[in-house]
Amino acid sequence: MVGVSQFISYKYIILICLTLILTELANHVHSAIIILYTSITRPIATARFFKLIDEENPASRYKSRKRLEPMECTVCLSNLEKGEEIRNLKCNHTFHKACVDKWLQQDSEVTCPLCRSSVLPEEIMVKLKQRRNNNQVYDGSDEEIIF
Repeated sequence: MVGVSQFISYKYIILICLTLILTELANHVHSAIIILYTSITRPIATARFFKLIDEENPASRYKSRKRLEPMECTVCLSNLEKGEEIRNLKCNHTFHKACVDKWLQQDSEVTCPLCRSSVLPEEIMVKLKQRRNNNQVYDGSDEEIIF
């Protein structure tokens, strides 16, 4: 009789341990799914997105001007050199094109890194925010972004 009760108690201990392990595994899987889902639904800038930015804030080449202090890109904190590709935003702040494009791609509000003024017109921003609020999954096509 003692042997049977010990056997049953060991089964319950093993069952409890397995339940705890499976619960912990389920928590890890759930966390991984949430991370994956948020990385998929995070807005991704497309060629159409940058075309709109180019239309509103065209890129050009930097021409050095005779100033006391050299102009600086406040994203990478390095001086602008003659001939480098730059982007002058509507707010008249100037950055290296690559630096500000990377900022705009990651910035959910699509604003100037310095003064936070909007880079795109209000009607485009409203549609972009609606798309983000609807949590539409991006499939890689330009048609997915409604501008």
